[in-house]
Amino acid sequence: MTIRSLLKEKSHAVIAARPGMKISEVAILLAEKSIGAVMVIDEDGKLVGILSERDIVRSLARRPSDTVNLTAADLMTKNPVVTNPEVSIEQVMEIMTDGRFRHLPVMERGRVTGIVSIGDVVKAWIDQQAHEVHSLRTYVMGAA
Repeated sequence: MTIRSLLKEKSHAVIAARPGMKISEVAILLAEKSIGAVMVIDEDGKLVGILSERDIVRSLARRPSDTVNLTAADLMTKNPVVTNPEVSIEQVMEIMTDGRFRHLPVMERGRVTGIVSIGDVVKAWIDQQAHEVHSLRTYVMGAA
């Protein structure tokens, strides 16, 4: 299964923050959308970073009173690792595990087309394994 097929099952909305958006506003966006990360996209539509709940929490631990006044650009991971829609879910699981991150932007022809979380990827992998097990059981039972 590829990331393209996984994205077909997800919402196509790309939720993003602008680099100058205050962290307090980003936190509200994350809570309202029930998501763990946003891509940071500049006014030209270019992906410049990714900002996760984890980034915000780490900043709050270091400088609690200042964090809410910082911007997305201040806390984002610049130049994040990205993938393309043709990559397999197994490859993405490996990329995310090796990189120790839980969200991966998907880009095609220089444009952001979506984002996948480790939860999305694991669910797709489990569904794929269940389908394969069912197919094998059907095949074996039919051959008996």
